[in-house]
Amino acid sequence: MNLAFFGGTFDPVHRGHIAVAESASKRFDLGKVLFVPAELPPHKQHQTFAGFAHRMAMIALATQGHPSFVPSDIERRLYAQSGKPNYSLETIRTLKKDLKKADKLYFLVGVDAFMEISTWHRAADLLRECDFIVANRPGYSLGEIAGALPEQLRPKAEVLKAMRTRTSGFAKSGAVMSFSGVTLHLLEDVSERVSSTQLRAAAATAGKRLDSLVGPAVAEYMRKTRLYREGQQEEGVARAHSKKKSRRPGAASD
Repeated sequence: MNLAFFGGTFDPVHRGHIAVAESASKRFDLGKVLFVPAELPPHKQHQTFAGFAHRMAMIALATQGHPSFVPSDIERRLYAQSGKPNYSLETIRTLKKDLKKADKLYFLVGVDAFMEISTWHRAADLLRECDFIVANRPGYSLGEIAGALPEQLRPKAEVLKAMRTRTSGFAKSGAVMSFSGVTLHLLEDVSERVSSTQLRAAAATAGKRLDSLVGPAVAEYMRKTRLYREGQQEEGVARAHSKKKSRRPGAASD
């Protein structure tokens, strides 16, 4: 079976996330997409965001009707065991232990997040663990995407220069880039353009309709719980930040 790891804070999950998962499922014949909210994302250790239980509940609501989309609490369990930030490398290696020989695991990620991948914890090791599906959008060339790789994995300068002349439109039928033990698949034409930042700002405005951005079930959950309203942000993550700060300050990013 083909399956994909789809990680993030999902604060909150929205139609853009679902559109990416749907597009990847069709293109790569995915039997399962694991939606994996982070308990303590390394890049956001000092930010406040909705508690894990809320984010998990919203993912469950957003993915109902999609039998192959599966909410996973693996990163909460890993955090409970180690007390360390959720590094994707550890999560992927843990998932792979339970795979069958015929299974193929992909790492599904948006292009904006991928452009920061060289700052992730042991990025080169992670990139060699499984194929990456990068959900691209207009404006990024193949060269820019390849140029985001850690230095030891990056193509030579002359190759990158040639690739930069090829805009994302070149890859509409799906480009595959393989080098240095890394395979990147470009996923094009994902139509939903929604950001969680935009959603949180909209949710802070009483009476703002969010159905078109997150779907009716998630919008109703946000309304009932008053998530993202001023003074209503979940304290559970702030407490986790406090614990983490005392254990291991200055952790690497992911």
